[in-house]
Amino acid sequence: MNKRDLIDAISDRLGDKKSATEAVNAVLETIQQTVAKGDKVAITGFGVFEKSERAARTARNPATGAAIDVPASFVPKFRAGADFKALVNESGGKKKKK
Repeated sequence: MNKRDLIDAISDRLGDKKSATEAVNAVLETIQQTVAKGDKVAITGFGVFEKSERAARTARNPATGAAIDVPASFVPKFRAGADFKALVNESGGKKKKK
């Protein structure tokens, strides 16, 4: 499912595509801006979005084997909530065929 599919699914519940698009965009933008500021977004039963620091490190170029210095950076991180994990595990861990 991509963003367009999500909007279509929500528009079925809300009644129109414009409201669904605004709702999805508002939620995503709010989560992104909040995490970028360094705050945590916790949605009970779904999960937690947060900003995580990745330390500087030395990597290797696989083609040449040369060492490359990778600077420290921040990355978004998501941890699934208990209800979300339980729902995913109900399928028995098997991938659904199309």
